[in-house]
Amino acid sequence: MSGHSKWENIKRKKGATDAARAKIFTKIGREIAVVVKMGGPDPAGNAKLRDLIAKAKANNVPNDNIDRIIKKAAGDGDKNNYESMVYEGYGPNGVAVIVECLTDNKNRTAADVRSYFSKFGGNMGNSGCVSYLFSDVGTVVIENNGADEDKIMDDVFEAGADDFNVDDDVIEIACGPNNVTAVREALEGLGYKVLSAEADKVPSTYVTLTDEDSIKKMGLLLEYLEDNDDVQNVYHNWENMPVEEED
Repeated sequence: MSGHSKWENIKRKKGATDAARAKIFTKIGREIAVVVKMGGPDPAGNAKLRDLIAKAKANNVPNDNIDRIIKKAAGDGDKNNYESMVYEGYGPNGVAVIVECLTDNKNRTAADVRSYFSKFGGNMGNSGCVSYLFSDVGTVVIENNGADEDKIMDDVFEAGADDFNVDDDVIEIACGPNNVTAVREALEGLGYKVLSAEADKVPSTYVTLTDEDSIKKMGLLLEYLEDNDDVQNVYHNWENMPVEEED
C-alpha cells in the first residue's frame, strides 16, 4: 500500500473529519450499488456484497444507510450506471500512483485526475506504466485478542491465509485477492473481530521523498485524489507517507 501497515491507513481514515467520513460513506455506497446490480441484493448469494457490508460497518456506516443503498440499487429508481476506470501515473520524484475509479462520466473523471497529477508535480501516464510495480493481494485485519502466536498461526492458516504479522493491537493477514471473503468469514467463525478485509495492491519497491516541496506536493496529490467522489482507491509506493494520529 504505502510503506505503512494497512492498519495505519485504516486508523488514518477512522480519525478523519466528519466531512471526510461522509466522503467515505459515499464511496462505499457507490461500490455497494455496483455489486448489487452485478450480483443481486441478497448478501447470502453475493460474496462481494457481504464484503462491502462488512467494510461499511467497519467504517461506521449506519445499517439504515446500507439497507437504503441496497434497496435503491436493486430497484428501478436508480438510474446511475457507474463504470470502472483505472488511471496510472507518477507523483513527484517518480512516485508510482494507481487510481481506481467508479464514474458515470469518464471524461470528467479523466480530466480531474489528470489535472491533479499536473498541479502537484506529477503526470498521468499510459495504462501499465506503473502497475507492474504492484502485486494484487488480499489483506484482512483482525483485532489481536491476546491469543498466543501458535494459536493465531493455526487459526490464520486454517482460514486459508498465506502469511500474517502480529502487532500490539491487530493482526494483519495476507491472502490471495480472491480469497478475502473466505478468509474473513472463516476468521469470524473462529471468533475474531475483523476490522478490514479487502483486495489491495502492494508495491515491490518504494520511493522516499526527502525535500519538503516534494513531500508537500505528494501529500496534496493524494488529498485531492481521495477527496474526489469518483475515486475509490489510491495505491502508491511513497514510503515515508506521514500518518495522522488519532486524538
